[in-house]
Amino acid sequence: MGQMMDFERPDGGRTRGYLASAGAGRPGIVVIQEWWGLNDQICGVADRFARAGYNALAPDLYQGRVTQKPDEASHLMTGLDFPGATHQDIRGAVRQLAAGGSKVAVMGFCMGGALTVASCVHVPEVAAGVCFYGIPPKDFADPAAIAVPFQAHFADRDDWCTPAAADALEQGMKGAGRAPEVYRYAAAHGFFNERRGDVYDAACAQQAWDRMVAFLQRTL
Repeated sequence: MGQMMDFERPDGGRTRGYLASAGAGRPGIVVIQEWWGLNDQICGVADRFARAGYNALAPDLYQGRVTQKPDEASHLMTGLDFPGATHQDIRGAVRQLAAGGSKVAVMGFCMGGALTVASCVHVPEVAAGVCFYGIPPKDFADPAAIAVPFQAHFADRDDWCTPAAADALEQGMKGAGRAPEVYRYAAAHGFFNERRGDVYDAACAQQAWDRMVAFLQRTL
């Protein structure tokens, strides 16, 4: 449905990304990859957003590298320049979608969830954010500093983005006077990813999607 394209970063460089279009004047969604890379599953999420009426752009943060091996994914994520990805690649994608005056949200999974939080803190053009089971180090991006509408989805059986970490995010944001929408699911980390049969939960994934679309309709 979509296609690969190049867009401009704030520093004048170029980043590749997968663009699924719903039409001129539609609101935008920047879809941020998991640690596996910009794979078919993430492109499929962008396509799904386009069918729902949003222009969706998924930046290729690994510059073409994709893996199915956890050890290699961990290596790629560890080697990623997170500030550069936030301030350049993701901000460039937001600006690309906002060029016609449309509001743009960011959303992502796992590593992309952490970068969603960072983008809501550091990218001024972001209008809203939806995070799936990912939180960045507080010294890089404190969720309490998020001033835009924010929704988060966490898994109760998650040993990476733990329930305690989810509680801390919610409490920190509410303590700062924010009003995040935070949902928890009786599922494992990665429950939204239909390509991972070991953790995918169709009912939880559909409930999260419905909540997210309703949130985006209200905020964009």
